[in-house]
Amino acid sequence: MTMGYDTNAQRPEKGMYSPHQQGKTLAPGVSCIFLVITCLVHSVHAEEVYFDPRLLENNGQATNNVDLSVFALSDKAQVAGVYNTSIYVNQEKALQQNIRYDQKSDGSLIPQITPDLLRALNVRVDAFPSLTQHPHDAPLDNLTLYIPAANAKFDFNRMRLDLSIPQAAMERKASGYVDPKKWDDGVPVLFSNYTFSGSQRNNKNGSDDSSQYLNLQNGLNLGAWRLRNYSTYSNSDGQQSWDAISTYVQRDIKALKSQLLIGESSTPGDLFPSLQFTGVQLSSDDNMLPNSQRGFAPTIRGIANSNAEVTIRQDGYIIYQSYVAPGAFEINDLYPSSYSGDLEVTVKEADGTERKFNQPFSAVPVMQRPGRLKYSSTVGRYRSNDSGDKEPEFAQGTVIYGVSNEITTYGGFLLSPDYMAGQAGMGFSLFALGSLSADVTQAQTRLDNDQNSSGQSYRIQYSKNVETTDTNFSVASYRYSTSGFYDFDEANQSQDNASQDGHKRSKFQVSINQALWEGASLYLSAYQQDYWRRTNKEKNISLGMNTSVSGISYNFSYSYSQMENQENDQQFALNIRVPLSRWLPQSWATYNVTHQKNGDTRQQVGLSGTALDDYRLSYSLQQSHADQGGGDSSNLNASYRSSYGTLNAGYYYDDHSQQTSYGLAGGIVAHEKGVTLSQSLGDSFALIDTNGASGARVQNIPGLKTDWRGYAVVPYLTSYTENRIVIDTTTLPADVDVTNTSELVIPNKGAMVVAHFDARIGVRVLIKLTRSDGSVVPFGAVAVSEDQTLENIVDDGGVLYLSGVKVEEPIKLHVKWGTSANQQCKASLNLRQSAASVQSVTTPCV
Repeated sequence: MTMGYDTNAQRPEKGMYSPHQQGKTLAPGVSCIFLVITCLVHSVHAEEVYFDPRLLENNGQATNNVDLSVFALSDKAQVAGVYNTSIYVNQEKALQQNIRYDQKSDGSLIPQITPDLLRALNVRVDAFPSLTQHPHDAPLDNLTLYIPAANAKFDFNRMRLDLSIPQAAMERKASGYVDPKKWDDGVPVLFSNYTFSGSQRNNKNGSDDSSQYLNLQNGLNLGAWRLRNYSTYSNSDGQQSWDAISTYVQRDIKALKSQLLIGESSTPGDLFPSLQFTGVQLSSDDNMLPNSQRGFAPTIRGIANSNAEVTIRQDGYIIYQSYVAPGAFEINDLYPSSYSGDLEVTVKEADGTERKFNQPFSAVPVMQRPGRLKYSSTVGRYRSNDSGDKEPEFAQGTVIYGVSNEITTYGGFLLSPDYMAGQAGMGFSLFALGSLSADVTQAQTRLDNDQNSSGQSYRIQYSKNVETTDTNFSVASYRYSTSGFYDFDEANQSQDNASQDGHKRSKFQVSINQALWEGASLYLSAYQQDYWRRTNKEKNISLGMNTSVSGISYNFSYSYSQMENQENDQQFALNIRVPLSRWLPQSWATYNVTHQKNGDTRQQVGLSGTALDDYRLSYSLQQSHADQGGGDSSNLNASYRSSYGTLNAGYYYDDHSQQTSYGLAGGIVAHEKGVTLSQSLGDSFALIDTNGASGARVQNIPGLKTDWRGYAVVPYLTSYTENRIVIDTTTLPADVDVTNTSELVIPNKGAMVVAHFDARIGVRVLIKLTRSDGSVVPFGAVAVSEDQTLENIVDDGGVLYLSGVKVEEPIKLHVKWGTSANQQCKASLNLRQSAASVQSVTTPCV
């Protein structure tokens, strides 16, 4: 029979045989040797067991050529060598690397553990004199002799080495800690991450229109340096505009756990409002901390009446534009141009009508861990999105320090020729009542009439997760500013009069999530902003409830928005989603109803789902009806994810117009091996290199597989954290085998790292090895190719199985079944092209 090897096991160092070679298949008859020997060893209680090879021979071969002594020593006997091993310390995985194993007297393997390896595992080597005196790269005979109560246990079947180390002997590291020495700057790369969308609307009255939008996030990596450019293009009814939002160079400063940035960017918005600037910034980076010690773009919710275009602006720039289906929508993948500030959301319906509302954007209270210092320092020139505003030079610094578990202090300053501000505040832990921060900002502004204006701004922020009621106040804040206070943005605005009426007075915002019962939750977000000497206020409220009953999902939502000098807008929506997996896999029937104040009530029924083997195709179809003469409408949307990007398409039709929308998103990555197209890129990403093996898919990423040259880009990686990339071996082409199915990468911020998979492309072949006297090579012989890339054992019929063999290339094999000269031979062959999935040949071995 034929038996497959455990694909999780790894092969030893080249030139050494391992009976568990990954990706190999045992030849006929080999599998029974391990079963029979295991049974005999367990049943005979003796220090040494003899197994008669004649029990395995049935083809007339001589039995004195078969040497199975290594496997007869014990039930744990294995061949010595170097194995790729998962190393666990106190039941937690610490490393994955090659370890050399020697053989003990009973045939079992003993790992060669060195002081260098212990250091890599965060063991306090310097605390043990016997370890410090031992050569750093020499194996330790017995771990217990150097570290009392420590021991090592190796599980060959799982290739897992478990080390038990007393806690006192371990360095105290936070959970999720990754040694900065392992952070990878990546390889040089030039890339562009793009999002393109457009639409064409044809109206029956002849007033046709079209629009296009392009978002480009371009980058160049050289060593630790990152050059970035963020630009957008929009074209609506012939009005075109190119906007370069920011261009900068950046690199990390590992010793400070900080980022150095030179160019156009924005200041952090945790203390002062975020400012666009051109200059130099040095700020701490929480992403360099372990996951357990870290630490926001908001989620935008709204309701669309048709296949609508949603545009989000920040500081006057379009940072997001896409098309949504009718009903309630949620946008949670923003790429903001700064860390806080109001977002202006515009929903443009298929009939051309528009609705606008503001979404505030700010961070939660500033509490830090004890001893944690978070800082930012910026020197540069202020950048305004209004050509009439002043753009002075300025300097800003902020510091946040965790004094204890209960207290965090913070403060900062902002200086420019006509403006000076200082801030001081403190965060408190209220224990069971949550956390609270309070601060005051004193500012002095010289107005255009050369008069000085001074004032204060007071702010209180609150955050709490009420466990008893499962209520989460993600942020609740209130700010009040006196009439003489101006923030830096307001101070630089063009002034129509000396009093500069209309600057900010007070602002309140809150975000609450409440669990109701299992599978049900209620959410509320609201804000209100008013201004000095103005009666109008800006308001926005979003309220909703989600629940699920018997697999059917329900969502009720309400929204209210009011902009200055505009009537308020109110909408209600009910969405129901019913799974249809029993009849159509990964599909749902949907029903939506929306009602707009002083408007119509619209109902939609539809079908949505995903298709293809890895769900890379998604689709939705909807039919709508609106009362009060609103008429009927239909729309169809589809999205397809491939290795080269994501393609979107939509069609909308009603009684008055029809609209076609389209979009393409992805990345273009130029590296030293050529150019690779990819899906949309994250901040850090990886280039997969499979030695030219095409068609290999990556687990858990729909549509992603290696291209015709064997390359693919894994788009989203987490910086300064271990990321494991796994090849789906079930999708490998018939002529491809891989020796490693997963790779671990730890990229720096913005890095492109390389994940190399040792794939072998070639045919599978069964080689019958014959001797000069007409007999076959004995069972158990080890065959290794001259270049040590191919190896396996010979079965009881003298047949050797190899995979990944190149055709039209000579193959030279060294076969050995003992130490004497008459217990080894050499064979050579040259395979030809064949339609057979597995070729069979007979070759002399002399």
